[in-house]
Amino acid sequence: MIGIDLNRRPIAEDIVLEVDNLTVSFPTEDGLVKAVRGVTYQLRRGESLGIVGESGSGKSVTSLALMGLLPRSARITGSARFRGEELLGKSDAEMSKVRGNKVAMIFQDPLTSLNPVYKVGKQIAEAVLVHNDVSKKDAWDRAVELLGIVGIPNPEQRVHSYPHEMSGGMRQRVVIAIAMANNPDVMIADEPTTALDVTVQAQVLEALEAARAETGAALVLITHDLGVIAGHADRICVMYAGKLVESGTVDDIFYAPRMPYALGLLGSMPRIDESGRERLTPIVGSPPSLLNLPPGCPFRPRCPLAHEICEQEEPELLNVNGSGHSAACHFSDRLEGMKPGDVFAVTSIDVDTSEVTVAETELSEAELVDGSVDGGPTSHAPLAEPRTTEPGREGLQ
Repeated sequence: MIGIDLNRRPIAEDIVLEVDNLTVSFPTEDGLVKAVRGVTYQLRRGESLGIVGESGSGKSVTSLALMGLLPRSARITGSARFRGEELLGKSDAEMSKVRGNKVAMIFQDPLTSLNPVYKVGKQIAEAVLVHNDVSKKDAWDRAVELLGIVGIPNPEQRVHSYPHEMSGGMRQRVVIAIAMANNPDVMIADEPTTALDVTVQAQVLEALEAARAETGAALVLITHDLGVIAGHADRICVMYAGKLVESGTVDDIFYAPRMPYALGLLGSMPRIDESGRERLTPIVGSPPSLLNLPPGCPFRPRCPLAHEICEQEEPELLNVNGSGHSAACHFSDRLEGMKPGDVFAVTSIDVDTSEVTVAETELSEAELVDGSVDGGPTSHAPLAEPRTTEPGREGLQ
């Protein structure tokens, strides 16, 4: 992975993509769907930024807005600048000079991204010809070279294949080859490993890293898979209900999360680096409708630490430690050092409920009141009344 010094202050020449207060909404018969609400981030040269969140959190819509690929009905405000050049508001003809040349996108489903009636070599060569004054032979040779870089065996033969003659993993590598054809400064990968088995996922991610090494491009990696993010991102942005709710380095998010949603995401996935038997702690419920967001914090209905202020006021994304780690939570300072099991209730269909203690499930009322966790005094002030569990789970209290 291309090394980035995350502690130094970025200079203007470092920043290749700057998104400022981006909002996207879609008018419908039922009202206005607020898909993206005030997203702000910067991407430095050669950096990998991971964007994670549940389906419907606004990850893909944010990137499609940058690429100018949303329908005309979309209402977009804010700013998105590539090397200081504003992208929002450009015509489709102007954006065609940017897409695939300066900023490239790898879409989620390669089968629908590729034209089924053209050979993959022709489609790669076309991407080269559109943005470069080269001969068709040179473009074809470049297509063969790119297939080799992304790890497709026998590229001289495979350039003559049609998309349906390739596996899902090979098609995704073809799409990566198209994205890197013109050595872009930024590549946006929208869930590039979805619906692929673990072995093929690893191969596709290797191809993505090869593309970064070849082009030196900065990468925006959108995914549901926290394991993918851990191994292939320098910084992470966590999205929920159209907003960034936490942002920081990989170590910040994985080892010191300061927003309950990020903590819940980590607790809902198995960890091979944990000692002993650690039970999963899922986040109960579903994301809110972006058509009718609840008042206050949108995560409040699902948050075990919800308090009265959470219903009245939506928290801002604020710095929590002075080193670039930011979180949108009224109680972010009190979450320091907490584990998922300290906040969310564990679950297991085969658990012996008679052996489950409060310490294994969630903070008890006494712990929330006196600020003690794991039997020792802490700086945690009272957070909230303990939430009642789901019907049928009384035995876990």
